[in-house]
Amino acid sequence: MSNETDTQVVAEVRENFGKGYARRLRAAGQIPAVIYGHGTDPVHVSLPGHQVSLLIRRANAVLELSVDGAQQLTLVKDVQKDPVHQVIEHIDLLVVKKGEKIQVDVPITVVGEPFAGTIANLDNTTVALEVEATNIPQNIEVDVEGLEGGTHITAADLVLPTGASLVTEGETLIVAISVPATDEADAIEAADEAVAEEQSEEAAEEAGE
Repeated sequence: MSNETDTQVVAEVRENFGKGYARRLRAAGQIPAVIYGHGTDPVHVSLPGHQVSLLIRRANAVLELSVDGAQQLTLVKDVQKDPVHQVIEHIDLLVVKKGEKIQVDVPITVVGEPFAGTIANLDNTTVALEVEATNIPQNIEVDVEGLEGGTHITAADLVLPTGASLVTEGETLIVAISVPATDEADAIEAADEAVAEEQSEEAAEEAGE
């Protein structure tokens, strides 16, 4: 028996449309969806709400659908939610084939701690990759451990999983290590004070000669 987070999902073909019907589906714990791509006609289906809501928590979820007994591999392309209640209203599913390479936006995750007194600024939260439809990474990690202020990590610097290729421009800034403005100001002020004190001491020495 499959568990609730199994990627195998039974989809029921639906013939009825409209907001009222969709609302009744959602009330019954189902999610309206449409399957399209690879030159096929769009197929409107309903999906088991609880199982699918768990599956789509990860980016670029791939669902193995059973539609009228036929197996269909699909990529979650768009999830429409109610802006107030965050209830899933509709899902767009793109037909994919095993071994096929597709372009997806993969989330960036920052790990590690940069050099003391600095912060890691995530300039881009995702990176576009071309990967196999059945081997999409959940995220790409960027290790900032010990990196000093002024360090820039670009898309070209990312360590990609085997079989993945970069679509985003290589020079695109992903993470920048910087010194917080207040700390930088304090450092400049301390440096200025040290220079002023040194100049004062030199002036005093010259006056005493």
